[in-house]
Amino acid sequence: MSKLQELIKELCPNGVEYKRLGDVLDYEQPTKYIVESTEYDKSYNIPVLTAGQTFILGYTNEEFGIYRASKENPTIIFDDFTTSFHWVDFDFKIKSSAMKMLRTKETFDGSFKYVYYAMKCIKYEPGDHTRHWISKYAQFEIPVPHKDVQEEIVRILDHFNFLTAELQAELQARQEQYEYYRDKLLDFNNINGGGYTSVTWMKMSEIGTFIRGKRFVRTDIVDDGVPCIHYGDMYTYYRLYATKTKGMLRKELASKMRYAQKNDVVIVAAGENKEDIGVGLAWLGDEPVAVHDACFIFRSDLYPQYVSHYLQSNYYHKQIVQYVSEGKICSISAKGLGNAIIPIPAYEEQVRIATLLNKFDSLTSDLTQGLPAEIAAVQEQYEYYRDKLLSFPRNNKMTA
Repeated sequence: MSKLQELIKELCPNGVEYKRLGDVLDYEQPTKYIVESTEYDKSYNIPVLTAGQTFILGYTNEEFGIYRASKENPTIIFDDFTTSFHWVDFDFKIKSSAMKMLRTKETFDGSFKYVYYAMKCIKYEPGDHTRHWISKYAQFEIPVPHKDVQEEIVRILDHFNFLTAELQAELQARQEQYEYYRDKLLDFNNINGGGYTSVTWMKMSEIGTFIRGKRFVRTDIVDDGVPCIHYGDMYTYYRLYATKTKGMLRKELASKMRYAQKNDVVIVAAGENKEDIGVGLAWLGDEPVAVHDACFIFRSDLYPQYVSHYLQSNYYHKQIVQYVSEGKICSISAKGLGNAIIPIPAYEEQVRIATLLNKFDSLTSDLTQGLPAEIAAVQEQYEYYRDKLLSFPRNNKMTA
């Protein structure tokens, strides 16, 4: 019998109490911690965070309005719109007014890290763009076993996360290699040095057309229907190209949609921060795909995977950032995207560049091989044990 099993048998023989997150956690509004300037630089000391997948947007030199967190006094940053969240144990500032900082109430005699892991077990996907903490998320209940049981669960799950962090650090080094070679291969300013014989520079609006997608919401996505791409999945699911979609759209909406055809590039035009705007996905599937209205379909005669790699480049993002409108949600128009200049080598050169970059990218993203496969396996183990460890029978005699 493991130590955890012994503790549960001794301290929780009849099940455990369940409590609402709102009874366990306090929240703080983000207003005084929002960064004023988005002129980030890696030489600065204070990270600017988002609760989304990007996590660290950049670094600021602002010395005021810093949220003080540490290993002894951590916090959870929670996105009120998407309900994504992160554990943070270092000083930071934030970008979005939609975030909340969560900490345990003084009346809670338990492990904060345990609460974080328990939140990870909550299966909830917001269906609309509204705030969710007070109205929905704080109402979810989590099991609250004896503190000794909580701490043993945290010890076990921390070990899995330590293994993942080591692998992620190595993967990050590979990702930086990919970015370095991507920007080198896509730098046509020194044509002779790069071995290129002919490159034309054109605005994207001159070489192709932009078509805005049509509106649909998460609740319109079903198991069986029309292939679709939701703008949120551009950040969390898709990478440079795809032949299949994550979701399907209700068939009765099919006639109202606008579709990307094979070899079109889908470009996301709205997001939480301006740094993410403009990333693209080459659609290589044989079937047309319905596209969300926070995205544009870019149609041209260029090699689509060359375009999607170019849309990741620093040169491209430095061009479009001036056209991004900032607010609760950042966005860019077709005109703003179309003003970006794209270098156009011969078609066979586009194919060669994309093929090379695809190989680099596969080293950092292909879940069937190498480090990504190792990370996916450890993550799968972690999620399995997390869900098993946090499954407790409810003791109905105990009040929440």
